[in-house]
Amino acid sequence: MKWQRDCCYRNTWRVTTIDSNIGTPLIQNSSAVPVPPPSAPVGEGRLRRLFSWIMAHKVKSLLLLVIAFLFIEALTIPYFSIARLKTENPRETALMRQRLDEARQGGKPLGISQHWVPLSRLPRQLIDAIIVAEDGTFYSHGGVDWFEVKESIEKNVKERRAARGGSTITQQLAKNLYLSTSKDPLRKAKEFIITLLLESAFSKDRILEIYMNIIEWGRGIFGVEAASQAYFRKPASSLTLDESLRLAAVIPSPLRHRPDVDTRYVIRRKQIMLDRMAARNMVNLPTTAETTSSVLTQPARTTDAGDVSGSLQSTDTTDVEEDDSDGL
Repeated sequence: MKWQRDCCYRNTWRVTTIDSNIGTPLIQNSSAVPVPPPSAPVGEGRLRRLFSWIMAHKVKSLLLLVIAFLFIEALTIPYFSIARLKTENPRETALMRQRLDEARQGGKPLGISQHWVPLSRLPRQLIDAIIVAEDGTFYSHGGVDWFEVKESIEKNVKERRAARGGSTITQQLAKNLYLSTSKDPLRKAKEFIITLLLESAFSKDRILEIYMNIIEWGRGIFGVEAASQAYFRKPASSLTLDESLRLAAVIPSPLRHRPDVDTRYVIRRKQIMLDRMAARNMVNLPTTAETTSSVLTQPARTTDAGDVSGSLQSTDTTDVEEDDSDGL
């Protein structure tokens, strides 16, 4: 009988090995331990424990997730860019980049027209018209007009749509400089933080100067100097009261309305702003109705204003004060 070579018999008590030379079994006493099953990886075990903790503490988990998300979003706030605005004028804004992206996606070329002009060179009546049109309490609030916020919420809830905006000049500046025209809650939260940073870092005049030089006044037109040249063929320093009112009237919807076209929207907003300015003794209204009418209905230019969209009609059926906020 042949012995098999190098054959090994294993049991839980001993190992018997056959000597290949003499064929004599050699017994080695050993207490061989059964091979344990493979253990789960360390990382998988931790994930299981984490999942179990989350399922057991759902409210705490949700709260921690929200805090972590807000922390990450806070890191995207342009702190250093805001600090530089004290000595540097912004060359490009988030809204400009958004309009350029939209133009590229639509296959329509777009050129940006923007020329900086110091606040000291702008007519007082232009500054007053923009303040009464967009933020009547600009010089007294800390960046947010809480009364306007309350009124806007009540009206929007009542009409079940975004019928009224409550953004101050500083909030509009924050959105134009660093954010987008989106109306999602996260964007509004970031807008609120940037607004507080702007108010704490700069004077009201500096905020107003940046605002008037970067807001949108038409397709590719940014800032009051570019708007004045495009629509009235003159520098902003030479704008009349009527022209100032026209420019301020279209700020909420600069892509829908032109300041040099006598639409019902522009005429109505001009009258509202003129009444507000008169109530604050910013202007002296003429005593006769005929003279008052001449102030409000100076001949409007109808020539093409550079890159402004020519799709606007000369008549408008709007009978309510709109707040479309195309650019703001």
